[in-house]
Amino acid sequence: MDGTELYRKMMLTVSGSKLVERMTLKYGKKMARKFIAGDTLTEALEETRRLNQLGIMVTLDHLGEGITSLDEAKGYKEQYLKLLEGIDEHKVNANVSLKPTQMGMALEREACYENVRAVAARAKELGNFVRLDMEDSPFTQATIDMTLRLHAEGLNNVGTVLQAYLFRTAEDVKTMMKAGVNLRLVKGAYKEPAAIASQRMSEIMDSYKKIIKRHLDREIYTAIASHDDRIINWVKEYSTRHGISKDIFEFQMLYGLRMNDQAELARQGYRIRCYTPYGTMWYPYYTRRLAEKPSNLMMVLKNMFK
Repeated sequence: MDGTELYRKMMLTVSGSKLVERMTLKYGKKMARKFIAGDTLTEALEETRRLNQLGIMVTLDHLGEGITSLDEAKGYKEQYLKLLEGIDEHKVNANVSLKPTQMGMALEREACYENVRAVAARAKELGNFVRLDMEDSPFTQATIDMTLRLHAEGLNNVGTVLQAYLFRTAEDVKTMMKAGVNLRLVKGAYKEPAAIASQRMSEIMDSYKKIIKRHLDREIYTAIASHDDRIINWVKEYSTRHGISKDIFEFQMLYGLRMNDQAELARQGYRIRCYTPYGTMWYPYYTRRLAEKPSNLMMVLKNMFK
């Protein structure tokens, strides 16, 4: 295990501490704002417009996960319906991402499905797209099943995410490609056991390139979500060498990270989308961002001391 892998495991473990969570919620909001577009929909839409002016597309995420009641889930559904209306009203170039657990997946699967279906149906009416974020492994199969069920009902404006570090992903890619599901491909950001997920970055990178290549070779539209120059440069070189159009894939990066590079990719003619979260429930998202690599933590600490 190299230093980066050890750091990631340590950060994910520490962030699970209730004491760390309480201290961060009390003192860390200013630091977290580096990664969050604002508390409100109005702030998020204003930031979306600014990013669009730079040639950057957006996926908006109203933060929330780990809910404890179906009333909370219903509230998030209503927030997403307002978000879709806001995107349509303001005519910004944005789609939406949501977490199945904020819609009730851990509480009641059918209620969750109805909440997500309502959002997806309204999005389709408005000509928009919904991405079901992939959470940790207890929800992998349920999220895939939900996505396929929505497609079977004609809501093909729904996509999801597959994580390269899970051993099952190679087969999941085949299933989702066959069903015509639009995928975001990522390395994986949750702490998963060695029995189901690669722990070595070299193995994760190999898996990641294989699933990206499978999409590019078949010219199936896909989102490649990474800040890793090894992946970005490899995709640029591979697509150029094989005559693959820039229109059949997009790069995705996170709000607050490498913003100048995102704008530069847009200037180079690549499709680039910024994953832009907003809302008050920022702690789980924020800690996963810090866990991804030491430089993210160093950036936050520098801002703190400034």
